[in-house]
Amino acid sequence: MSELRENKMGTMPVKPLIVSMSLPMMASMLVQALYNVVDSIFVAQVSEEALTAVTLSFPLQNLMIAVATGTGVGMNALLSRARGERDQKQVDHAANAGLFLAFLSFVAFAGIGLFFGPFFIASQTNQPEILQYGVDYTRIVAVLSIGCFLQITCERLLQSTGKTLLSMFSQMAGAIINLILDPIMIFGWFGCPRMEVAGAATATVIGQIAAACIGIFLNRHWNHEIHLRLRDILHPEKETIGKIYYVGVPSILMVSIGSVMTYLMNLILMGFSSTATAVFGAYFKLQSFFFMPVFGLNNGMIPVLAYNYGAGKGQRSKEALVFAVKVALFVMVIGTLVMQLAPRPLLQLF
Repeated sequence: MSELRENKMGTMPVKPLIVSMSLPMMASMLVQALYNVVDSIFVAQVSEEALTAVTLSFPLQNLMIAVATGTGVGMNALLSRARGERDQKQVDHAANAGLFLAFLSFVAFAGIGLFFGPFFIASQTNQPEILQYGVDYTRIVAVLSIGCFLQITCERLLQSTGKTLLSMFSQMAGAIINLILDPIMIFGWFGCPRMEVAGAATATVIGQIAAACIGIFLNRHWNHEIHLRLRDILHPEKETIGKIYYVGVPSILMVSIGSVMTYLMNLILMGFSSTATAVFGAYFKLQSFFFMPVFGLNNGMIPVLAYNYGAGKGQRSKEALVFAVKVALFVMVIGTLVMQLAPRPLLQLF
């Protein structure tokens, strides 16, 4: 039974396999999408300027997620392929190098947020209240982004070995903690000081750090297919890092395009009014209800594709890719119809 469970990515029918791998991640990402919307609804209750400020900080926040997920995709693909080839040494190298790169990315973005956060927000607005809100939010989510990078990396480690339920638990726990803390810190409930936008940012990083701690615990105690060692994390192989980024950099660039587009759109819309920018930010949160499930599908498909490629089962890899693309197109068509047919009631939530 354990042998069958270990090799399900190479033996189980492809469509049920992708469904079983993807559904937990799609569910957890829908919870994350729900958090994004509720978070913005809470911030919008503070003021329109507060919602605008969070929208202006979104490109940098999205860039952090792009780097974390892109690096995770590269690590995930390398690790799953090594498992398919029965190369345990390469599996461990990929896992430990991924954690090293997560910490390196955190250091880079902490520096960017601390020293360049004010310039980033000021390049989009000169309104004092929006500027102050934006700087507060950006600095907190960037300087304390260790949870963001470790959380995503630990989730990818669990996903690459087929433990999608554990990955779902980690992500959902962080989102739920986030959701609970948001109104408490934003509005100053239960004796907590009223922190407004800074409270939203603080709740976000606390949720991320909690999810990262859970992810590390789950990998250490339940993910026996990989072996994490502090020595190997601190001294990763350069060749392994190169292999991770060979796959990861295209993914990083693809997601980063969204950050550039959002930044440029903010510049254009702020020329009209802060209201236009706030509405744009609200739309971006709403569309995550449809993008997040596709991201979950993608995360479930990649280990299957990489494992079977490494095992020399090209037909299964092709079948996995075709099925995932069809499902993604279906979800996007539904999303387009919803946005076109019901924009007013959706925006009235804010």
